[in-house]
Amino acid sequence: MLDTIMTESAFKARDIGLRAQKKILSRMAGKNIARAFIDDTTASLLDNLYRLAKQYSNNKKEAEKLIKNIIKVVIKLGVLHRNNMLSDEEIRQAEKFKSKFRMAGMAIISFYEVDFSYDRNYIVHALNESQKCLEIIVSKHLTDKSLSRIESVFSFFSNEHFLDAIFKRDSEYREVLGRVVTDLNKAIDNGDL
Repeated sequence: MLDTIMTESAFKARDIGLRAQKKILSRMAGKNIARAFIDDTTASLLDNLYRLAKQYSNNKKEAEKLIKNIIKVVIKLGVLHRNNMLSDEEIRQAEKFKSKFRMAGMAIISFYEVDFSYDRNYIVHALNESQKCLEIIVSKHLTDKSLSRIESVFSFFSNEHFLDAIFKRDSEYREVLGRVVTDLNKAIDNGDL
């Protein structure tokens, strides 16, 4: 009987501890906390995605919110992973996500570097597939609010008007997109993507 009470008590305390970690870290999801969980290449990529989103939307608040949403989800995934909370199926989905997201990153690099190679449908499909995998991974662990953060991020970056604008031949976003591509190349070379 005592063992059952101890086991139930320990499980609840661990569950509460994990929720507290996720909540505290997500509330502090600024650049300083992010650097503890995110390497320099990823931090640079996030900075450049912020610049791209801000320049495209002409809305500093929206761009900040997008990047904070990415950071919050990454931190929460890190907490889940570090505490071995992901099932075997969720780990398989994480590998699938990494593969799909890498394909999306490589497509972005290719579309930037090779004239007339831009294929909006391909990149939208790759991002949609990545989003589905990510949602499967986190659906049992994170709140609906976190799921809406994921939706918000993928909706912005897979928006057809956004993609057409940044990959247009003489795009005004070419310089900052080049920085994103440089970061993507580094992330791929480092094995982070």
